[in-house]
Amino acid sequence: MALERLEGQEVFQFLRPEQIMAISDVAEVIECRAGDTIYEKDTRADHFYVVLDGQVSLRLPGRSGVSLQVEELTKGAMFGSCVCFQLVGYSRNAQCTSDSRLLKIESATLKELMDSDLVLGYTIQTQISRIYFRRYIDTMKKLQSIVLNLPLEPVQAEAVSIPLA
Repeated sequence: MALERLEGQEVFQFLRPEQIMAISDVAEVIECRAGDTIYEKDTRADHFYVVLDGQVSLRLPGRSGVSLQVEELTKGAMFGSCVCFQLVGYSRNAQCTSDSRLLKIESATLKELMDSDLVLGYTIQTQISRIYFRRYIDTMKKLQSIVLNLPLEPVQAEAVSIPLA
């Protein structure tokens, strides 16, 4: 089942059949309920995910359980460990916002394939980097929109005397 799900993903369209088989051996389809946490920020980033059905929210955790939704992912979106950057921990929380089916892929195996075939590795890295950079730009636009809409109060500057030597 994971095999046919891999073949249908844009980022894996360049893989040869034996490479798809190697990844499908360490991939599984998981079922999650709305509200289930897939991973939390700073936990060990060992897996790469693709949304097959449903929705996943990527969130930045804050104080007292409050978090900021950075992105809502739907069918076909990938997230999790970015094998290109070899991050140790996840940078955000991932939580299902509806009942979902996800393809969960072991990052280390994908990295080994990329390292053993440099042309393939470059192609996959380019695809993943393009997707993640687009996501970064969208996040920056959202943050800019929040900042631009904050009510600002004029700050009264006080004169400060600094003794010179």
